[in-house]
Amino acid sequence: MVTKKIELNIKVNNKDYKLLVSPNKRLLDVLREDLGLNGVKEGCGIGECGACTIVMNGKNICSCMVLAGQAEGAEIITIEGLTGPEGELHPLQEAFMETGAVQCGFCTPGMILSSLVLLRNNPSPTKEEIRAAISGNFCRCTGYQQIIEAVQLAAEKMRKGGVKVNG
Repeated sequence: MVTKKIELNIKVNNKDYKLLVSPNKRLLDVLREDLGLNGVKEGCGIGECGACTIVMNGKNICSCMVLAGQAEGAEIITIEGLTGPEGELHPLQEAFMETGAVQCGFCTPGMILSSLVLLRNNPSPTKEEIRAAISGNFCRCTGYQQIIEAVQLAAEKMRKGGVKVNG
């Protein structure tokens, strides 16, 4: 049986896309295969690990759990969307490097995007609030302490530097 494709209109990293996709294609696959955004990782494929976390309409979501059609009209940010116009890193990315929160790196994009949503809503989070915000993202390398330190450092840098958390 051939499935009829649907039109998908999405904004990803501030760029508009109009795509024809299979209605049962996952958003994760659209981002990786159709748009070449390989910073979105597939870990478990069932929404448990957070490796495929993106920001969709201001909320962090597991893109492996969203069908393409459910993203119609959505505004999406992936890790590739955090880099500035001259290639400069976002304060969260800098802080993850400075604190050693990047080990193997597989979980890092999802951790950073979950942290981005937190800092948008709470520019001065406590350790407990950071733990809660990243609770859907698993890391097998760092033990989470460096990740929490990275989010605290990024929050401090952003407050002192007047950086707007816009992704």
